[in-house]
Amino acid sequence: MQTLSEREIGVIFWATADPRATLAEYTKLGLRCGQLGIPGDYPLEGAAEAWKSALEACNFRIFTLVGAYAGEDYADIPTVERTVGFIPESTRKERVERTLKISDLAAQLGVPGIGCHVGFVPHDSTAPAYVAVRDEVRRICDHAARYGQTFALETGQEPADVLLRFIKDVDRPNLRINFDPANMILYGTGDPIEALGLLAPHVVTVHCKDGDWPPKGVPGALGTEKPLGQGSVGMERFINKLKEIGYTNPLIIEREIPDQAQRMQDIASAIKLLESLRH
Repeated sequence: MQTLSEREIGVIFWATADPRATLAEYTKLGLRCGQLGIPGDYPLEGAAEAWKSALEACNFRIFTLVGAYAGEDYADIPTVERTVGFIPESTRKERVERTLKISDLAAQLGVPGIGCHVGFVPHDSTAPAYVAVRDEVRRICDHAARYGQTFALETGQEPADVLLRFIKDVDRPNLRINFDPANMILYGTGDPIEALGLLAPHVVTVHCKDGDWPPKGVPGALGTEKPLGQGSVGMERFINKLKEIGYTNPLIIEREIPDQAQRMQDIASAIKLLESLRH
């Protein structure tokens, strides 16, 4: 396995039917690592062989398999609350079972971690949904631990102090955080740099993503994602904070727009920005 530099620049991308062609898009940009998203409808049977071969051929290293689930909708905050992660009771069991299978896939690929959005963690730790999700996260952590994997929660859908309390309540050493500063802004849950300082001991990976705050006076609205460096995160401040807390794992670029050509252009621009900041 190739040796990566401190704060190597990487990218999160989604699994497709043609792993080599997908990886080639990113290796052309000089990228050597990242996170692989697994869509909710992506067939897991046969995926290990196809992706293992492609990763070896492209000399590309995956740090996390990121699970998404069929039926999730990020239209606005109420819709996210209703459809995302393990909070919806009607889909909880099947989504947890799929997460366990993603952990199995990660083990086959030699990937050291899995992650996902578990959904809005209730502020009330006695709420039935809180207790149920806490117990399921324990189950996932215990499954992942058999492979030596971490299970990373995505930030943003609750304030940092609520997420920290949840992590302590789950009480599993391999439960970690994938810190996304833009999500804190997009959901209006707090200053991302302050949150990073609070959550630092639990951060295993980060997303480099940018965005602006939700519009004022529009209840339930999400903020707007922006190209890296054009939003409200303050990337120089963010990278400096990562250095301050001793973070050395990859800087994973995330750009979530449907226009693939524009997305690749924005990723190329993000690489240049991060190269100027990461050392």
